Formats: sequence, structure tokens, C-alpha cells
Amino acid sequence: MLKRIFLTLYIAVAFGCAWAQVKTPRQLFPGLFETVQMSDIFPDNKTFVDATAKRDPALIMKDYDAQKDKAGFDLKTFVTANFIIPGTHNDAFKSDIQAGIRKHIDTLWQVLYRKHDTVSKYSSLLPVPNDFVVPGGRFRETYYWDSYFTMLGLQESHKTKIIHDMIGNFAYLLDKYGFIPNGIRTYYLTRSQPPFFSMMLDILAKDEGARVYTQYQPELLEEYNFWMKGADKLQPGQAFRNTVRMQGGELLNRYWDESDLPREESYKKDVTAVKDTKQKPGDFYRNIRAAAESGWDFSTRWMDTTGKLETIQTTSIIPVDLNCLLYHLELDIAKSYGIQGNLTMSKLYQTKALKRRNAIQKYCWSAKDGWYMDYNWQLKHTTTHISLAGVFPLEFRIADAKQAASVAKVLKSKFFKSGGLVTTLDRSGQQWDSPNAWAPLQYMAIDGLNNYQEYKLARSIAENWVRINISVFNSTGKLMEKYNVIDTDVKAGGGEYPLQDGFGWTNGVLLNLLNHYHIDQL
Repeated sequence: MLKRIFLTLYIAVAFGCAWAQVKTPRQLFPGLFETVQMSDIFPDNKTFVDATAKRDPALIMKDYDAQKDKAGFDLKTFVTANFIIPGTHNDAFKSDIQAGIRKHIDTLWQVLYRKHDTVSKYSSLLPVPNDFVVPGGRFRETYYWDSYFTMLGLQESHKTKIIHDMIGNFAYLLDKYGFIPNGIRTYYLTRSQPPFFSMMLDILAKDEGARVYTQYQPELLEEYNFWMKGADKLQPGQAFRNTVRMQGGELLNRYWDESDLPREESYKKDVTAVKDTKQKPGDFYRNIRAAAESGWDFSTRWMDTTGKLETIQTTSIIPVDLNCLLYHLELDIAKSYGIQGNLTMSKLYQTKALKRRNAIQKYCWSAKDGWYMDYNWQLKHTTTHISLAGVFPLEFRIADAKQAASVAKVLKSKFFKSGGLVTTLDRSGQQWDSPNAWAPLQYMAIDGLNNYQEYKLARSIAENWVRINISVFNSTGKLMEKYNVIDTDVKAGGGEYPLQDGFGWTNGVLLNLLNHYHIDQL
């Protein structure tokens, strides 16, 4: 109990007191939470943390403490009597394959649409001011980086209002909590996700003009301050939260989480996995959580050369994709000041971006591999796992022409398969490894290649990805969260939960590619 109280106070200090009173399911239901999550009455640990208490949690706990040790007590009966157990919302939706893929996506925007004003005060869902679109399946709430790729499709569908509303929600979260959480749940309030907020503004600016950069300038700065908190006090070789001062004095970033406890939404898996590691439990849990902040949970890119989960070392790694995103954020802040005519501040952030660009080139480019790699700042060398994160410097035009040509060559020879691009070259059983492929990484690779006139390869990747999406849809009526792009007749696997359908970012990227390449029929 003391550790739980300390954690709440610690996080409140770290983030400010805006949500010091917010309690997670584990804090609201001590004892009951652990018993349910370890019991397997729900196969997915996310089910209970998303359940809504039917009455005051304190009254539920009073009854639980009074009844739990009595003869005949049934845990599942007690839980179902006191909580509304969530479904996936789209369970009742039936696809019309004959109507075609475009009609399916258009219908899914309605299926995945959620009203903002239906949040119970006893729910773990965080209130937001506007309606939103969810990924689908077990993901019943807004997720941060998913939303950018969903917006790519919403823009193709001319749904500017919902894009505007979702960006408004993210701005609200930045104003209220000082950062955008992983997802809009209380149990996600210790970490963020890949910072795509500035990229979202680029989408909105296409419809609403450059004024969006000045309109949301306070939130751009809030986002930046979250990722850079404590940076000014660091000496070379030191780290604090998300910031690392490199041995050459440069500032780069890593993934982090304020908590060193098991994830509430994956509690049993975490407390089981910790038994296999040589790390201190708190270090292991934080590395697991930091990988969740990356969105790549899990992948060998966060592990040592063995590729085993027990060796996860996320907080020791400088991720190339994260730093490319923060480079873009710095440029958008510079742009916002430039629009205002504040050339001094604009120049300041342009300089920050240039320094970061140079640092990415210095630490993440591997001439030996011809690829952009993650960098282990504690071991002082690039990591050994090559991944699709290496395409991000092309998306943000950080690579020079020779580097881009090398990345394209490696993409074609090592990553490109019959269904698209594999995520890594490792078959580990983790979902962010081979043979799996994910829509956001296909998009970043395709768009990055186009930036360097690698049009033929970009189109080939797009065609293969669209083909597997449509093929699976024609046989199942579903668009999936991820795909097996090597054994294309086999469902994607790995991960901590069954394959999900819906699916927000798959829909968004697919519609964007269909329209850009005019490839409805393959």
C-alpha cells in the first residue's frame, strides 16, 4: 500500500497536480484487482480494467472484503454483478463483401465512431470534449499514434470535422495533463506514445490552412516540454525520463514510463514474465512499459542479441523513429513562430532541429548496414536488430541522397515480401517482428521513398500491401490490425492478445494508398 501511495505522489509531482486525484483500477480495487487479473476469469487482462463499476468503488470493496473468504464465494459472479463488462462495440457489425472495400471503410468510420459524452464517473475512460474514432476490437478508446494514420483515411473521406475534433481532444489532454497519454484510460497516465501531434496538424493544415500551427502553438510547446523535461541539467552520459545527453553533448530522446509496476492492462503477463529476467523487477517493468510507449510492444529491437523478452532494455535505447518525430515537432514549432513573425524563436527551434538532425546522422546511421539503426546510449554503439524504424529519416528528409538509395536497396532486398514490408528480420514470436507487417510502417516507408524519387519501389510496396488487405477482406470481410506478409495465407500472430479487426490505422492507410495510386483492382 505504501508503494502505491508513493507512486501516486511521485507521478503527481512529475507531471504536475492536474490529475493527482485520478485513480486507476488497481488503486480503486486493491486486492480485488490482483485476484481478478491473476484468475483468468477474463482471458484478456484489458477486460477488467475497462469494465465500469455499477456503483461507488468503495462500496464494492466493502462487500468484496466481507464476502471473499466465505464458503461458496464465486469471483466471476461477484464481478459480473458489480461491473459492466465491456464488449468490442463492433461485434454486431456484419461486413458486406460484395459492396467492396471502399464501402466497407466508409461504413467502418461509423462503426468505430464514439460519442464523447457517455463516460461514467466510475469508468477508467478519461473524459474528452469531442467525439472520436477508435482503432477497433479490444481497443475501445482513442490511442495516440494510431490516430494519425486513421486521420490519413478520414481526410480521404473528407471528414475534416472529426479530424478537427480528435486534434481538439489531444490539445485538451496536453492542456490538462501536460502530455498525450498512450490512450485515454487512467491506467495509461504514466506514459505517452510516438509524438505524432505535429504530424496531425500537417493533415489539418491541408484543409484549414497554416493558422492551425499558431492556434495550437501552446500545445506544440507543451508536447515538446514533456519530451524534453529535465534536459538542461543533464551532463554527457546522463538521462532523465525521456531525455538523454549523449557522450558528445547532443540531446536525444528515449521511451520511458513513470511507473515501475506491472502494467494494469497486462498484469498477469508482466508478473509472470518478470520471473524469467535477471533485471530488478522495477527495471524490467519500466522497460516493458517504455516499449509500450513506443507502440512496438513487443519487438526484438528492444532486446539484447538473444532477442528474448527477459533481456528487454528499452530505456537504454535511442530510437531513430522517436527522434525523427521530435525533429519534425521542432520544425513545426519553428514554423508556428515564423508565421507569427517571431524570427528569434523560429531560429531557436530551427537550430534545435538541425542539432537533432546531425545527432541522428552521427549516432543512428550505420554505414556497415547501409541503414538507420537504434543506438544503445549506455553501451555506446548501435543495436544489432535492423527494423523498419530505419525508414523514418526518409519520411522526414533527414537522409542524404546516397543514404536514401542505400535504405531503398536494403528495403528491397531484405524487407520486401509478397504482402509488403516485414517489421524486422527476426522471427521471435513477438508481434512487431517478422513475418508481421503493420499499416503505419508501410505508409512511412512508401511516403519516405517518394521523398527521394524511389517511385517504382514505393508503388510496388503499396500494391503488395493493398493486395493483401483486399485479399483478406474478400475472404473474411475484415480489415486487420496486422498481416503476415510472408505466409500470406496465414493470419498474423504473436503478441499478448488475439488478432484484432476493425481497424483504424489499416483503414486509414489503405484508403490513402487506394486514392494515391488508383489501385482498386489488383
